[in-house]
Amino acid sequence: MINLKDRVAIVTGAGGGLGRAYALLLAHYGARVVVNDLGAGAEAVAQEIIAAGGEAQAALCSVTDATGVQTMVADTLKVWGGVDILINNAGILRDKSFVKMSLDDFRLVIDVHLMGSVNCCKAVWEAMREQKYGRIVMTTSSSGLYGNFGQSNYSAAKMALVGLMQTLAIEGGKYGIHANAIAPTAATAMTSGVLPEEQLRLLQPEFVAPAILALVGEDAPTRTILCAGAGSFEAANITLTKGIHVAGNPPAAEELVARWAEVVDREGEIVPAYGFTQSEIELKKAGYVAPEKKGA
Repeated sequence: MINLKDRVAIVTGAGGGLGRAYALLLAHYGARVVVNDLGAGAEAVAQEIIAAGGEAQAALCSVTDATGVQTMVADTLKVWGGVDILINNAGILRDKSFVKMSLDDFRLVIDVHLMGSVNCCKAVWEAMREQKYGRIVMTTSSSGLYGNFGQSNYSAAKMALVGLMQTLAIEGGKYGIHANAIAPTAATAMTSGVLPEEQLRLLQPEFVAPAILALVGEDAPTRTILCAGAGSFEAANITLTKGIHVAGNPPAAEELVARWAEVVDREGEIVPAYGFTQSEIELKKAGYVAPEKKGA
């Protein structure tokens, strides 16, 4: 059973679209919800939750405003005594091919998606560490995981959020903080005009929202990239192949090129537990044997 009673959740960009769907579903399962957005939509969603018998408050600030985000979290702690769940959902699009994209548009998308999430995570981090509990969800994208024409800025930001999620999950693990990422496909203001109408009808935000519940409950995983859309759910992984070892000092580039098929062969690939897994594997293949620990 999913029960979020008395849990406090902050959802950014929750004045409409996916954020609204997340906020309503979290409230339905008992969470007290801070509805963050820039405009009147945040107030409307908060009132919608209250009218349905839930608890909610609106917080009008941009996630790019670190001071405003800190104030939002401080107000939440004052009113409800904690922050258990953070859903980093706020985002924008500035799509153009890389050759036509201005650096200002590149920076803006990075600032909203990546630095906006950093601002929010930083604001809740100490409170979650102190209470030894937290659930953080980043919003990544298939564009970040796999690339997409005309979205170099968006793709860069979304993949960066995966790296942020991975490290926060490692650093927060001993404090009961779980960090995950969601890659949603949904019909929102951001995707209007991008996909044909018959597809958009199948991609309602409400069909993505259940994924959030799986990522924020007591039994939530950590370091999961969960893809969701049209009622379907998949997990994405960043893997490492078995690869090869090329002898020599330095290794011969010709051998690497000649054995390229072995390098990219995915049989036996793994999902590394942490970044140093790569160097550990490489050193082992090179013949390095770690010294025994004293007292072992």
